Amino acid sequence: MAQDIDRAGVAKAYARWAPVYDLVFGAVFDSGRKASIAAADAIGGRVLDVGVGTGLSLSDYSSTTRLHGVDISLPMLRKAQERVRERKLDNVESLSVMDAKHLAFPDGVFDAVVAQYVITAVPDPEATLDDFVRVLKRGGELILVNHIGAERGPRRSFELAFAPLARRLGWRPEFPWARLVNWAGIHGGVTLVERRPMPPMGHFSLIRYRKD
Repeated sequence: MAQDIDRAGVAKAYARWAPVYDLVFGAVFDSGRKASIAAADAIGGRVLDVGVGTGLSLSDYSSTTRLHGVDISLPMLRKAQERVRERKLDNVESLSVMDAKHLAFPDGVFDAVVAQYVITAVPDPEATLDDFVRVLKRGGELILVNHIGAERGPRRSFELAFAPLARRLGWRPEFPWARLVNWAGIHGGVTLVERRPMPPMGHFSLIRYRKD
């Protein structure tokens, strides 16, 4: 499958977003962010937050959830590190620059992997999902929040027209649900637990897979 977003382009895009990310996206992504955190806290234990960005989510996790955050953008992570220091978030055990497709963790070490608004912004979503599942313990959960592209109608037309610009901003707006269905079928080691639409207007979805 063609890689229509490249790693360097994503890193550059999010470096540009870092100074204003919280202001621009904080409210828009709030419902999905909190829903994914609630799902992770219900599992507890050791949680990996992929695409942790500026650390906007970190203070919302339970203080008993042990957190590891990774992101491709060093400017984003610097803001996350500041947030951890300012708010004394002692449950944040590490923050690291890392490629989501090549996680530098051993197999089966996390109780949950949370990826908020990440899958549409990586060059190879399927391989990235494979690595998320690799670092999960058996019975652990992969918790995604993502925009899922419309299958038909005016929104579908808009997403296709907007796609070239969106790629330059670091994401693909037309990402279809079928890609996740196909990935899960080929992978064979996960079970869909939940798919729930999120505000605003159901354009985003909370998606949970359990590692079999």
